[in-house]
Amino acid sequence: MGSMSANSIVPTSPLDELLTELGLTNADLVKASTEQLTFKMVQKTRKGKPLTPNVQNKILAALKTLIPGKSPEQYKLWACPSR
Repeated sequence: MGSMSANSIVPTSPLDELLTELGLTNADLVKASTEQLTFKMVQKTRKGKPLTPNVQNKILAALKTLIPGKSPEQYKLWACPSR
């Protein structure tokens, strides 16, 4: 009853799309962070859960370390999906 069909589409977050495009994992973000970013924070973000500004800043800082020369802000990672 509660299972999803194989054809179900699970919406992804802008961060999930970016990390997938760059071939980065949650572990890559956590390792790159100097601000105590946790796997749980990254996973929630990739699922599109609402974030505090503090967690957003931690993720942006880790991304800046992983993709030097590019501004993560340009990807609109915190854009809310339309309902």
